[in-house]
Amino acid sequence: MKGPAEVANTVAVPLMKRPTWDQAEGNPLPLGVKWIEEEQAFNFAVHSEHAESVTLLLYSPADLVNPLLRLQLDFLHNKSGRIWHCRVPVTKMTEARYYAYSVSGQTIPQLHSFDPQKVLLDPYAKCIFFPPDFDRNLAMREGSNAGRAPLGVLIDHRPTFDWSGHRCPYHESDAVIYELHVRGFTKNPNSGVDPSRAGTYAGLVEKIPYLKELGVTVVELMPVFQRDPQEGDYWGYMPLNFFTPHAQYASTHRVDEQRIEFKNMVKAFHEADIGVVLDVVYNHTCEGDYKGPIYSFKGFDSAGYYMLSSDPANPYANYSGTGNTLNFGQPHVRKMVIDSLRYWKRGMHIDGFRFDLASVFSRNADGSLNWGEAPIFSEIAADPELGRVRLIAEPWDTAAYQLGRGFPGLTWFQWNGRFRDDLRRFVKSDPGMVPDLMRRIYGSDDLFPDNRADAYHPYQSVNYVTSHDGFTLYDLVAYDHKRNWANGNNNLDGTNENYSWNCGWDGDEGASSAVRALRRQQVKNFCCLLLLSNGTPMFRAGDEFLNTQFGNNNPYNQDNEIGWLDWKQLQTNADIFRFFKKMIAFRKNHPSLSRSRFWREDVSWYGVGPAVDLSHDSHSLAFCLHGASQGDDDIYAMINAYWEELEFNVQEGTAREWKRIVDTALPSPDDFSDDGIPLERTKYLLAPRSIVVLCRCMTGRHNGGRHEPEPFAKGR
Repeated sequence: MKGPAEVANTVAVPLMKRPTWDQAEGNPLPLGVKWIEEEQAFNFAVHSEHAESVTLLLYSPADLVNPLLRLQLDFLHNKSGRIWHCRVPVTKMTEARYYAYSVSGQTIPQLHSFDPQKVLLDPYAKCIFFPPDFDRNLAMREGSNAGRAPLGVLIDHRPTFDWSGHRCPYHESDAVIYELHVRGFTKNPNSGVDPSRAGTYAGLVEKIPYLKELGVTVVELMPVFQRDPQEGDYWGYMPLNFFTPHAQYASTHRVDEQRIEFKNMVKAFHEADIGVVLDVVYNHTCEGDYKGPIYSFKGFDSAGYYMLSSDPANPYANYSGTGNTLNFGQPHVRKMVIDSLRYWKRGMHIDGFRFDLASVFSRNADGSLNWGEAPIFSEIAADPELGRVRLIAEPWDTAAYQLGRGFPGLTWFQWNGRFRDDLRRFVKSDPGMVPDLMRRIYGSDDLFPDNRADAYHPYQSVNYVTSHDGFTLYDLVAYDHKRNWANGNNNLDGTNENYSWNCGWDGDEGASSAVRALRRQQVKNFCCLLLLSNGTPMFRAGDEFLNTQFGNNNPYNQDNEIGWLDWKQLQTNADIFRFFKKMIAFRKNHPSLSRSRFWREDVSWYGVGPAVDLSHDSHSLAFCLHGASQGDDDIYAMINAYWEELEFNVQEGTAREWKRIVDTALPSPDDFSDDGIPLERTKYLLAPRSIVVLCRCMTGRHNGGRHEPEPFAKGR
């Protein structure tokens, strides 16, 4: 029998510390790659419902063909539901810097999907590396594309950016959206940007003083998602991935610094009190139809990511016009979009998103439209991080038009295509447009009604005359028909419904001085109407100095002087730039114009006399917007789209109460007066195709001379 001393000296054998389930098998969330600091390991997770086998491939920079490590995932250990996952400690990864996947499964011949020879990019990759021998063609045919496929980057897990003290601006009545192309804005050698930064995120930062002088408060960047650099997609509407800024827009070639450059750009805009909205493309990808490349989604699960058709010859549904359509009837597709939005908001501090072909969001798995509550809209609305983000829809796709009440996103802003078309038609003197013009100026309450059931706001209408899609503002007044021959499609691409008028001569060559002068006047008319209308105004970069695309209304593949801004036009057309700048400042100084609610009883509508002429042959309109309820001045606008001069009689107050601010028929600088020119009489002779804007300060109102016809808004 042992004594007490012997028992006391007995040491228990320690239990072996077993790895946790997550350490041993990985975790299905979050999708993508996550660094686990306490374990010094990476967690990998990818969604693939119908895959039979998934292999993680890790590559070193020294060999981009042969993986440094292959980890074949076992569904009994590395799969949860439809997500494949694993955890890899850095000690096991050694020199690995890049990663990808190989996936096999039952192949559906028409879809050209599962192909274990294809190196697949993680849909959630946050940084993408393109090997020097990257080859799009290999992804479009059977066989291996090892060493020539895009790879995800295992980015540095340490914090590398300081957002401390950062504040995101938010603009309401002073919101003026300026749509620009990151590369095209500064790529031209005459942009004044340092050549090493021309056409890049850093190049945009150099132009912030210009944007501040112009007065815009929100920049809307055409797509910046990473795309296939060999596709010839200059505009950017063919995304490869939804989480990575386009590497070719960075001035640095180091993949670990490209995101930093993008963040620096956003931070610089915010420090200048300019918001940043991204034009995002979630409706399709660059993988195209069954003939397109297999980079990512197709290889992981074509039937799970894309909407399918019932036509064996064309197995992918094509509501985007680009070959495929993402399937928003699938929960994991909706989750991917929301995760992407969160990433750009949380990680990049983006202020808003403009959704390309947003009607695709409304489509069920079978392609039919959900006119009720499409799930993704309620899912976005329920997300606390996306609550104050500005959400802007292009409310249509190739087969649906949901502008206004037809669009399921009730609180979203919407590109107002009716505003664009109605203003174009009125300014070119089409008949019967006065009633439509009134609606558009008022805020498009026919599309966005503020009745008890709907309660829309006028600011939800994004008013624009031009955007990237179509003629520039100058080309709108210089060409009757598109000239898209350079695109290589026999001039068949691009819209034919431009509602443009060349002012009497097509193009610039041979145009007389009178034609050129009229074009400038028409541009000022468009600028006036845009910035006098209730709603959120937007215009495209370069319109403020008459940038031209030489009649090309669809330069999606023109990475050259056609698609780049020509900054020498800023000096040539300094008068137009001045007019835009003054009109933007006028709008911002008069918040009565842009309200959360419709103008209602604050607006009185007139014609050349006391009554609006709503006849088919009418081309004139006047209105007085009373600013007292907003603590603002009164604004009186007289609009003549007739080809002869018309005498207007100011219907409110006395001549001495009013000062003329704008007369688009006058040459610069007389076309805009900061202090205003006092009226000598209440009769004003408007030149053909011109607009005059008067202002009456709050202290100068004389109510005895005011006429109040029935407001346009009443009785609707």
